[in-house]
Parts: sequence; structure tokens; C-alpha cells
Amino acid sequence: MSEATFDPTRYNHSSNEPFSRVLDKEISRRRVLKSSAGMAALTMFSGVGLFGCSDDDDNNGGNSETTLGFESIAGSRTNAVAIPQGYSAQVLAPWGTPLNSSANTWKDDGSNTAEDQANAVGMHHDGMSFFPINDSTTDGLLCINHEYIDATALHPNGPTAIDDMRTVVDEVRKEINAHGVSVVRVQKANGTWSVVENDPLNRRYTGATEMDVAGPLAGSEFLITKYAPNGNVARGTLNNCGSGESPWGTFLTCEENWPGYFTKASGRSTGDDRVGIEDEGTRYAWETLAGNIAEVDDEFSRFDATPSAETAAGDYRNETHGHGYVVEIDPYTAESRAVKRTALGRFRHESVVYGKLVAGQPVTFYSGHDGRFEYLYKFVSTAVWDAADANPSDRLAVGDKYLNEGTLYVAKFSEGGVGSWLPLESSTATTDGGTLGDTFATQEALILDTIRAADMVGATPMDRPEWIAVDPKNGVVYLALTNNTDRENETNPANPRLNNAFGHIIRWMEGSDATSFDWDIFVFGSDDASPASVNRSGLTESNQFASPDGLVFDRRGILWVQTDNGADEVEEYTNDQMLAVIPSKLVDENNNLDVVTAENQMELRRFFVGPNGCEVTGLAFTPDHKNFFANIQHPGNWPFSANAAEETPTGTEIRPRAATVVITKDDGGEVGI
Repeated sequence: MSEATFDPTRYNHSSNEPFSRVLDKEISRRRVLKSSAGMAALTMFSGVGLFGCSDDDDNNGGNSETTLGFESIAGSRTNAVAIPQGYSAQVLAPWGTPLNSSANTWKDDGSNTAEDQANAVGMHHDGMSFFPINDSTTDGLLCINHEYIDATALHPNGPTAIDDMRTVVDEVRKEINAHGVSVVRVQKANGTWSVVENDPLNRRYTGATEMDVAGPLAGSEFLITKYAPNGNVARGTLNNCGSGESPWGTFLTCEENWPGYFTKASGRSTGDDRVGIEDEGTRYAWETLAGNIAEVDDEFSRFDATPSAETAAGDYRNETHGHGYVVEIDPYTAESRAVKRTALGRFRHESVVYGKLVAGQPVTFYSGHDGRFEYLYKFVSTAVWDAADANPSDRLAVGDKYLNEGTLYVAKFSEGGVGSWLPLESSTATTDGGTLGDTFATQEALILDTIRAADMVGATPMDRPEWIAVDPKNGVVYLALTNNTDRENETNPANPRLNNAFGHIIRWMEGSDATSFDWDIFVFGSDDASPASVNRSGLTESNQFASPDGLVFDRRGILWVQTDNGADEVEEYTNDQMLAVIPSKLVDENNNLDVVTAENQMELRRFFVGPNGCEVTGLAFTPDHKNFFANIQHPGNWPFSANAAEETPTGTEIRPRAATVVITKDDGGEVGI
């Protein structure tokens, strides 16, 4: 999430104990700063358990075969990407690339139309997955999120408005169409990747696309609008940030900071306030075109959720209720409809990832709410995993099976490295001595106000939960907590990281039942010059980082960490970056998984640096790990050419384009090793 002017993180006013206090107590208790050993290992998982090492990858995750095959590169502050020696980086599918013949070629003056944008790659790439065609390593589908827009770059002279009122219909339609998801067929020939224009699988899901609603809120009175009188569809997906995949081959896109697109001046609920829907103004003022003679099906009016009719069927008071979900897309089926999976909760989803699969056991999905003092959630399916569902003929039907019914939990972190998952259901006790059923008459009402329910049961407020990744070697789950510069009033004397601008990564292992887990802190972000009270992981110039954001494991057990810089101390040295580490190879003298310490920090290595002004985000791989796809969002003056590592010449100004970068090894080998 990179929109510096928009603060989505100020809405939790609960008195729940924040993660920072729990973390301080845990650090103090275990004396992780002792000079002899740096941070303590995960000693609560002794022996050869899921946190121990073993030669059997399926059992424990020791990974003796895979070793990082590059040295940390230096930081970079140029209008080009930086990569290790022996690698190449190609620009692929930049914003505006036509997907079919209905779109004109991208024009560098911003004059493409709304119709062009509806049939071209969207703006500001974010989360992404690669879906191979017939298991190919040179032919597949990229599903790419488009988080938001830069209206100044999107239009020839920025957005047209008079007194903050939008005046040009085609501009606003173009902005709506630049949001959402692109499904793009890409192929490699003669060493170069390209978009397959006019492929029948190429398509867009935009901020205007009609989508189905599934799960507890399907057909609910809470989703009735003038456009959707049956409450079974919603229009558009917005602010698509992180993403994930399902075990059955679908793309899962997450709606993050969607509340900023809507306004509601009256008829407000406590839930509207809590999720962050404002009572005046929106991010792009689309609603100000309401009633325009060219408006179709209230395409702009719907962004004003203020009641204006006698019933919900006559206005858009419930329009916001159709947003805030994980959305499932079947990339392999042309013309398939996207499905909003409401059982996974309604909040500002940053990413979603499934846990380690076990036949005959439920499937678990994890998702974080990206906001200061917000929460970590998991969804556990009612249906148990059947390996035959990994390759179904109807992928969305399998999604119905696992994603429509189950239990939604929120995390509570406690001292001693233990935690509990609190079920969000009517019988769950609240901190005031009642139950959730006292406030929410139905499960659909509870899901609609997921965040308030989490407040009421005493969930732990976190430091901006971002991406989540599961180690394929042992099932350990990692979460990026990107930063929390609002942590200003902590009085705990053991807390050395007030105004946490650097962020950190935690991890946990599920317990013996669905309601327990054990946790530890894997690495603390820092610059290399800060004292040990801040630089707890002993980072150096070779791996200093701030604001961990994207987290992705490849199938070899390498964890890739992407950053969205939030600290001047690091930003002055390098642009946003991507680092790599193999957690299963970090072990202590007792064969337990260790965390990053001053003694082993060299195993965390900088692999990639983005161009000036950008965020590095989104990561996908071909099955053979020989082609890595990473996204560059909101670059400053890039790309100059198809060679992503070619610097824009001094004095040359170009219209910047978010794009995917393909990273390959010059000798044709696997990337990273």
C-alpha cells in the first residue's frame, strides 16, 4: 500500500492490548538482546517437530539442498532496477498494454480513452500470480492487481474539475477502468516474454464489473441496492492490493482501502465509522458526476451511500456493503464471473494465503487488515481437503465448497510466545461480559461488521498487517508488520521501538487445535546505523530494510521480502527492494529454527532494487523457478526501454508506467540459487 496521502489506519479506538505491548513483554521476558546470542531461537519447539530440522521436507522442512547463489547487491537510487551480476530484467505488460484489438496502442501523452483502458492492462500493478498453461514454463496467465491510480499521469493534463466537481465523464470512466485486475496471456519465445494480444483468456475485471456475491451475505438484505434488488451481485472491485491463490487454481484478489471511494453524509452506522467511510468527500470525487446526462445505471451515483429513498431498493445506502472482501477469479475460463467470498470477512484485506494442506483436514486461509492497530484473521473451512479438488473441471464450484462455509477467527497474541484464535460467532464471549450474539442478530450482520466484532472479543491490534506467506517446508506462517509510526504513547520501559518506522516480520505455528498457536519474531527492520535497541537483528548495509510489505515463499523454501520504504534512514541509502532468505536453514545449536541475528544476518540478502519513486510489490514464478515476475508500482521516471535495468538518461522525462519485470538468469538456471 503506497498512497501516502491516504491514511487508512486511524479507525480502531478499542482498548484492546496492542501487539507492541505484548511484543515488549515477550522481548523482555526472553532477553532477546543478550549479546552472546542475539535474538533467542524458537526454543518452545524443541526436538524434531515442525520447527525442528529434518532431511524429510514433508515432515519438518530442513532444506539442505537449496542455497542462495548470489551475494547481496548494493543499494541503488537510480531510474533503473538493480539486479545481481549474471541476471537480466525485462519490462513486461506495463500499464496501458492492449489486451485485444478494442484498445488502441498506449499513448505517452495520456490521451487513451476509457474504452481503451477497459481493454488494456490497468494502472499501478500490485499482487500477482502466474498460472501456467498445461504446466508450461514459457506460456501462462498473469493475474495482476491494480491498486489505485495517479490521475495526473492517467490523463493528458490531470483530472478535469471545477470547484472539486468532476466534469468529464470519459475521464472518470477511464479511472474506474484502470482499477481492478488484469488477466494477461504471456509467452516466452527466443528468450523474451511478450503479451499475447487478442488471446481469448485476456480480460479485465474493473471497478465497474458486475460480480457475484457468495457466502453468508449472498442475497442478504444488507446488500440490496437500486441496482441489485436481490442482494446477490456487487459492482466492481477496488483498491486491489495483495493477492493469493487457491489450492484449486484460482486467483484471490484482496480489496484493501476501498472505503475511501465512498461517502455517506447521513444514515451512518457505527460500522461505517469503524471501517473508515467518510461523511464528506471521496478520493477521486467520482460521485460528483451523479445525475450527469451521460450517466448509465447510476455508475457514479453509487459512490454516494447517503440514503435518498424510502427503502434500500431505491438508493445506494448499501453500496459499500458489497466491498471489503476476498474476490475469486478463475483465470483459465474466459468470460467467467468474479465471486466475492464474504465468509472470509469484510475489512481492508491486504493479502490472503492458504495454510499447509492435509488430506481430510479443513483448509485454512489467512488474511490481514492493513491498518495501524488492526487485526490478523484466519478462515477455516467446514469442508475437509480432498486432493482430487486440486485439478477440478469447475474451479469456482470448488471455491463454493471451501470458501462459503466455515469459521472466521481473529488473533490474540499473548506473552510467552503463545496465542489464541478467537472465533467470530454469536456464542463467543466479549470483553464486557456478554457475547457477540448480544450485538449481532445474525452471522451475516456479524460478517458485515467483522472489525467491530474483533474489537469486542479482545483481538490484538497489530502494526499494520500486510502480506502473509507459508513456508512450504514446514507450514510455519510469516506475517509482515510494515510499520506503525502512530505508536507514540507506549509507556512500557522495555519498548525500544517507539514510532516504529522500520517494521518487522513475525511467524507462528498452529497449535494442536484450531484455537491455539505459538509465535515469535523472525526479523526486525532497521537501518545499519541504529543502536542495538532498534537494530535488534544486527542488519548491515548489505541487508538493511524498512517497512516489509510483500512476502512470498517459492516452492524451494526461499522467502522473498519486498519493501515499501517508510523510514528516511533506509530510503536515503536505497530505493525499495526485494531481499531473500531461507528460514529453514537458520538453526541454532539445538537444531531449532532460529531468527535473524547479528550472527546469521548475512543469510538475508538484497537481490533486487527498484527504480526511483517506486514500490516493489507482487511476485510470481514459473514452475521451474527460471523466470521471476515482480511488479514495479508508481515509478518516478521509468521505464526508459524494455531493459528494466537501463537507466533513464539524465534530462529525459517520460510518462511513468507501472509494469511487471521478468528476472532471469543469464545462464538459464534457476533464479536465486
